[in-house]
Amino acid sequence: MTARDKPRVLLLGDRSRDDICGVMDAIQKDLRAHVSAFLNDPCPDGGQLPEGLAADLAVVVGGDGAVIGQSRRLVGRDLPLIGVNCGRLGFLAAFDHDALRDQADVVFGGEPPIRQHMLLQVVHESSGSVVRTVSVNDAVITAGPPYRMIEAVLRIGGVHGPHLRGDGLIVASPTGSTAHNLSAGGPIIGPGVDALVVSPIAPQSLAFRPIVMDAVRGVEIEVRRCNEGTTLVVDGQQQSPLREGDRVQVLRHDQTIPMVTRPGEPFWRILLERMRWAAPPVFR
Repeated sequence: MTARDKPRVLLLGDRSRDDICGVMDAIQKDLRAHVSAFLNDPCPDGGQLPEGLAADLAVVVGGDGAVIGQSRRLVGRDLPLIGVNCGRLGFLAAFDHDALRDQADVVFGGEPPIRQHMLLQVVHESSGSVVRTVSVNDAVITAGPPYRMIEAVLRIGGVHGPHLRGDGLIVASPTGSTAHNLSAGGPIIGPGVDALVVSPIAPQSLAFRPIVMDAVRGVEIEVRRCNEGTTLVVDGQQQSPLREGDRVQVLRHDQTIPMVTRPGEPFWRILLERMRWAAPPVFR
């Protein structure tokens, strides 16, 4: 492979953390033979990346939260993302430093294994203003203090749907189906499925069950009763207060995020090994 064939790699991570900084330095040292150039983050404060950034791949060092945050910065650039885990779970950050070094020929070769991850478009309408946000995992409406039950009306696929009374609602992408949605009793959606999952949080009605639905038309939520602290939370990272009469629409974004997968580790194996999916009882 010639120097011209080697990719230019954008290296992203929080250099204020010693553990992450150490991994980033080690990556640059150990993988220089596979990369034509490493590019540092031109906006280390997390601001919008400049247009015309001459990179072929992005390596994100951190936990799953870092991968989610950096994914939103990379929307529309068609830049494959490689997550290197320095967190606890490493569900999206599929590699560690050793695995990235050992599999560098494949990862930094001409055709790395890539999985396209659906993104969500979250539209918040409030008092005449409209705010659009990109989400990787989910959009969550949470009751907030003083923690009284809230009420909302749903329109699913443009059709009048159920009336929600409870502690909130989760609308998740397939990527986010293994996060807050799963903890709230929602189903796991395979990464190649073009769908959303809508899961209530502690609903008053025991008959209000999670539903997997069409991602293109999406779901619209109108807030009918809320608390002072009722909030729209996107990916657990961005928060917006909600008021009575606000509308939140969640549907599939027209862009996806390409993530480089770890060779020999399909999605179902990640579920088995890292999430302990369907783990049997411990027998004596």
